[in-house]
Amino acid sequence: MGKVEEYKKILGKSADWDRYLLEESRLPGPRANLELAEAVAEEGDLDRFRRYLAYGDGVAPYGSALEFLPVCGVIGLGRVLSEGRLDMLEDLRSYASDPRWRVREGVAMALQRFGDKDMDGLLQEMEKWSQGNPLERRAAAAALCEPRLLKKTEYAQRVLELLDRITKDILLEEHRRTDDFIALRKALGYCWSVAVVAAPEAGKKMMEKWFADQDKDIQWIMKENLRKNRLQKLDKEWTERWQSELQKRA
Repeated sequence: MGKVEEYKKILGKSADWDRYLLEESRLPGPRANLELAEAVAEEGDLDRFRRYLAYGDGVAPYGSALEFLPVCGVIGLGRVLSEGRLDMLEDLRSYASDPRWRVREGVAMALQRFGDKDMDGLLQEMEKWSQGNPLERRAAAAALCEPRLLKKTEYAQRVLELLDRITKDILLEEHRRTDDFIALRKALGYCWSVAVVAAPEAGKKMMEKWFADQDKDIQWIMKENLRKNRLQKLDKEWTERWQSELQKRA
C-alpha cells in the first residue's frame, strides 16, 4: 500500500482532520507532505476545500504549518474539476497568482488531475492562461509539462507550441526584476526539457531556434534546460554540443 492510500485510511478514521494535517504537514520545513495533501484531495469535499482556502497568506504565511491547509484545498479543487465541475477553473486561475509558491504549485497539481481526465480540455484552458499575467503563464507551463500527460506525441507537440509562444512573449516583457517574472523564468528553465523529451524531433528544432536569440533571459532559460539530466539521457551529443556553443557566446 502506498503512502497516499495509508493516509486515506487514517483520514477515514479521524474525527479531527485539521489537527492531524497540521501535525503531519512537515511544515515548517523544506518539503510539504504532498502524499498527505493528495489523500486530502481524494477524501475531502468542496466545503472543506473552500474552508482551507480561506486561510490567506496573512493568516497562513509561507512556510508555516497553516500554509498546508490551502495547499490541500487547492489540490482538492483539481479533483472536483476532474469530476466535471469546470467552474473550478476560474477559482484555480485566481490561486495561480497566490504569493505563496506552494499554493501556486498546488494549482499545477490540480490542473494535472484535470489533464489526466481531459487533456484536450486542459490544453484549451491553458491557451487562455498562457496569455495572462506572468504567474498565470507560469501555471500553464508547469501544469502541462508533466511527463504522464505527454505520452501522446500530439499533446507534446501542442505543449511545445504553447511554450514557444510563452517564450516569445518574454521579448515583450518590460518588468523582468519582479518576483512574478522570475517565477515564470524559473519554470521555463525546466519545462522545455520535459516537453522536448516527449517529442524530441520537433522539440530540439524549437530549442535550436531559441539558442540563436541573444535575449539574456531566454539564454538563461535555454542553458538551464540543457543542464537537465533528461536531455542528457535523450541525446548526450546534442546537449553537450549546444552547452558548449552557448558557453562560448556568454
